[in-house]
Amino acid sequence: MPVNMISKLLEKAVLPALDVAPPVKIGGPRRTSVLRNPNMEKLQKGYLFPEISIKREEHLKKYPDAKVISLGIGDTTEPIPSIVTSAMAEYALGLSTPEGYQGYGPEQGHKNLRKAIADKVYPDMGIKETEVFISDGAQCDIARLQTLFGPNVTIAVQDPTFPGYVDNGVIMGQTGKVDDGGKYAGIEYMRCAPENAFFPDLSRVRRTDVIFFCSPNNPTGHAASRDQLRQLVDFARRNGSIIVFDSAYSSYVSSSSSSPRSIYEIPGAREVAIEVSSFSKFAGFTGVRLGWAVVPDELLYSDGFPVARDFDRVVCTCFNGASSIAQAGGLACLSTEEGRAAVRRVVGVYKENARVLVDTFSSLGKEVHGGGDAPYVWVRFPGRRSWDVFAEILEKTHVITVPGSGFGPGGEGFIRVSAFNSRDRVLEACERLKSFLA
Repeated sequence: MPVNMISKLLEKAVLPALDVAPPVKIGGPRRTSVLRNPNMEKLQKGYLFPEISIKREEHLKKYPDAKVISLGIGDTTEPIPSIVTSAMAEYALGLSTPEGYQGYGPEQGHKNLRKAIADKVYPDMGIKETEVFISDGAQCDIARLQTLFGPNVTIAVQDPTFPGYVDNGVIMGQTGKVDDGGKYAGIEYMRCAPENAFFPDLSRVRRTDVIFFCSPNNPTGHAASRDQLRQLVDFARRNGSIIVFDSAYSSYVSSSSSSPRSIYEIPGAREVAIEVSSFSKFAGFTGVRLGWAVVPDELLYSDGFPVARDFDRVVCTCFNGASSIAQAGGLACLSTEEGRAAVRRVVGVYKENARVLVDTFSSLGKEVHGGGDAPYVWVRFPGRRSWDVFAEILEKTHVITVPGSGFGPGGEGFIRVSAFNSRDRVLEACERLKSFLA
């Protein structure tokens, strides 16, 4: 029997039995039979920060000689302190020796780093090393937590907020479609604006299973007060909710500030809160990739099962542990006073940059927020659309900012300005902004 006849017989005999349609080819590349995840269709445009990169490339094509200064994406620019890179280099070289070689490490992270985080980042807060899970960054942990929670939970977010919380929720299937105002059905948007001291009126917030809360906040730069966080913890305890507290910028909270650096400074938080954090913004690990999540033993599901045990399973299944080289660098940041002082100096550079930016916009009569306990400055342009302000600033000054509406409907009319750049470039950007906005 000819081969082509056998193929036709097999198609008729096998495919209907498996209920699978044959691949379709319509005037282009061959298609599979796999359906697209319908939740991907709900996402708005592209992810915010790649969209900014596209705008930058388009601008450079138009002005190839422009000296573009980026005060947009929160990517660090200061070199990593040598005490940290030396530790990573030593560990890496050790891998070339029989004595120093190590293969897979624990999925939850090296014990010495977990202990250093528990002792140095959370002193006197009752955090145990076994409650610390080392990761490749806070953003990755957010995705793994969404996997842990699954599609059937309800979520609340600050508005404006870091877009990763929303987008991961959309992909996971926790939301409905987006409306004309940019809000997804199924998400509780907690308005955080200058008019309410960047903290929602919780008496008007609908109860949800999970509350994503970032402090110091990205993008507004607001560090929640102790009283505000106490209200948040009490709200979660009354409603049986879980707080996912993002403290990635906690090292920018001044020692003289009354704002807590961790949710676990608030009594009762261990029973309702997970905290995620990162080495990216205080140690310059944006490219090295290292972070952690804290899941306390007291945090339980409604049936009494420990959340930490499920998160451990997710970590072991979806992740194979952070780079051992990166963990050696993380340990160098925390284990000695020299290391801690070195990363404090890096933070100090960005905090001074933020002060310069605040002073610049204030001198131009703009309403400015943030920049004190955070590396972000939040500037209002009343009556203007954020993307229009972004485009005009880029066109006239060759300075990249971020449109506030990219962080949610509550960000419309604002831009976020990042302090992550060299001092010289920040000063140059400020001079350009003064000549344009004056």
